[in-house]
Amino acid sequence: MEPDPDIRPERRRPRQLSGVQIMFAAVLAVGLALAINLSSLVASSRPLQELYQQVSAEIRVLEREQAQLYAERDFARSDAFVEMWARSEGKMVRPGEVLVIPVPTGEILVEATPEAAPPVMIETTPPEPEPWMLWWALFFDSPPPRF
Repeated sequence: MEPDPDIRPERRRPRQLSGVQIMFAAVLAVGLALAINLSSLVASSRPLQELYQQVSAEIRVLEREQAQLYAERDFARSDAFVEMWARSEGKMVRPGEVLVIPVPTGEILVEATPEAAPPVMIETTPPEPEPWMLWWALFFDSPPPRF
């Protein structure tokens, strides 16, 4: 069989990329770059998020403490606090009331042990210096000589 002259064998041309395929590849490359960048931002934000949580918790604790301190301050400014202090620490009474302070009565018994040593007297105040020692210290800026 002879090849028909009207029928030409088809030549295969190298396939060229169309404009749509190039645009799709560009969009895919930009999208991939954005996804990688976004994942790195998310990964780097984790320590910051943990720090934010810690700081937020500390702020809540400090706000509670501040509220408690404001309540104490307001109570200290009130008449109830003044009356409480006057009766307890100020030892004050209202007209017609009597202040009673309990006084201990009786002796305090201490059992002596036969092995106990007699008490030793310790001098707690230094002796008064003689006048000439004071004058010596004023004039010479040094301690007086010991005789």
